[in-house]
Amino acid sequence: MRAPSAHEAGLGAALLAVEDVSLSFGGVRALTNVSVNIHKGEILAIIGPNGAGKTSMLNVINGFYQPQSGRITFKGEERRMMRPYEAAQGGIARTFQNLALFRGMTTLDNIMAGRTLKMRRGFFWQLLRHGPALAEEVEHRRVVEEIIDFLEIAAIRKVQVGRLPYGLQKRVELGRALAMEPDLLLLDEPMAGMNLEEKEDMSRFIIDVNQHYGTTIALIEHDMGVVMDLSDRVVVLDYGQKIADATPDEVKRDKNVIRAYLGEPHGTST
Repeated sequence: MRAPSAHEAGLGAALLAVEDVSLSFGGVRALTNVSVNIHKGEILAIIGPNGAGKTSMLNVINGFYQPQSGRITFKGEERRMMRPYEAAQGGIARTFQNLALFRGMTTLDNIMAGRTLKMRRGFFWQLLRHGPALAEEVEHRRVVEEIIDFLEIAAIRKVQVGRLPYGLQKRVELGRALAMEPDLLLLDEPMAGMNLEEKEDMSRFIIDVNQHYGTTIALIEHDMGVVMDLSDRVVVLDYGQKIADATPDEVKRDKNVIRAYLGEPHGTST
């Protein structure tokens, strides 16, 4: 097991620990002996060139992929063969590179879908919408309305998401993830396809989620300006291997990181 960096040592215990994880598809290695700690309350950015293994790392964390070797510990418990729904039940929420919304449903209904795992009444009671089931729905609706106000999307609460601009659809997807009340929120390229104004809005909401809800966040992002402004710590992957793990200022001066982004051949001296 690797020793924690000086910056990590001041962050306390890890909420999630990935230790020596390797993942292969046939003869292609997506991740090779990667170790990453995500500490409670931090915003961690995972960066790297295309094909570096960033999305594979998120897929391993939320159970979509099962690594061939290594260990993952979440909230102090080692996870073995955890599936995405089990990760969600345990407190890990996820957004995706490509929007995964119900385009024919309203903003309100899409975010309500994020409350499904929190509902305790059976399907029969939910159909009746009476007694305990109705009381439960009212409480879930209250939580969703608070999220809608928090994300400043009250004006579109009854609008079908398929009719919304891309930036607002991304905000709705964030709202649905928040409705799960996650301990760890995984954001896969939350700024992809956005203009400058939309990026500024999303950056503000990510910071607000971290500070207001205390949600720990791990995000993949290609916009280095966003990464440097948002993150407490940056992990850099290249060809499935971790080449840096430090503060944003330290990472942007790291020669291995510069080499990876400039596309210089491995082993070239500088």
